[in-house]
Amino acid sequence: MTNLLPNVDWSDLVVATGETFYMTFIALVGTLLLGIVLGLLLYLTSSGGIWENRVVHFVFSAFVNIFRAIPFIILIFLLIPFTVFLFGTFRGPNAAIPALIIGSAPFYGRLVEIALREVDKGVVEAAQSMGAKTSTIIWKVLLKESMPALVSGLTVTAIALIGYTAVAGVIGAGGLGDYAYFYGFTRYAFDIVFACTVLIILIVFIFQVIGDFITKKIDKR
Repeated sequence: MTNLLPNVDWSDLVVATGETFYMTFIALVGTLLLGIVLGLLLYLTSSGGIWENRVVHFVFSAFVNIFRAIPFIILIFLLIPFTVFLFGTFRGPNAAIPALIIGSAPFYGRLVEIALREVDKGVVEAAQSMGAKTSTIIWKVLLKESMPALVSGLTVTAIALIGYTAVAGVIGAGGLGDYAYFYGFTRYAFDIVFACTVLIILIVFIFQVIGDFITKKIDKR
């Protein structure tokens, strides 16, 4: 293996892999929370929604559309002042997390909205007719009924996040993208680039398998 990948420092590769997992997991938790909130607000304030409000819906819809439209590498640059304010630097795994969350939460928010729209309106209306509170409808009907689609959407988002961590590595965020760029590409050590690529593919595969397994377990259809 050393002969095939002579430039790879295996201890550095292990550290980079751990940083990629760390950034992906922490950002995924933040994306889940913020994305659920955004998706619920988009759904509930839309036409015919429980909290129907055109102005509020327009504001949140515009927020989601704007941040979905910004390329992630440019979003990182735009958020550098905010990142430096929070962490005192824009380098390292922790500093990449705000950009990762802000970049992926609007994307997941749209997936949440789509999942909620697939819930049978008759079930929601039945709950309302029985006097169920809005909080009960959200937790017991909307989120419960859409859970398989929410998990499936989160899996797609997690895979996108892995790609975002690689992009963040270009400005020194750590992880496999950082190692592939600074130690591989810039030094023409393409065996390092190859090793990082294989590991990223494996990580994507792991997240996909876990996501598919959970989706099948909770899907009662």
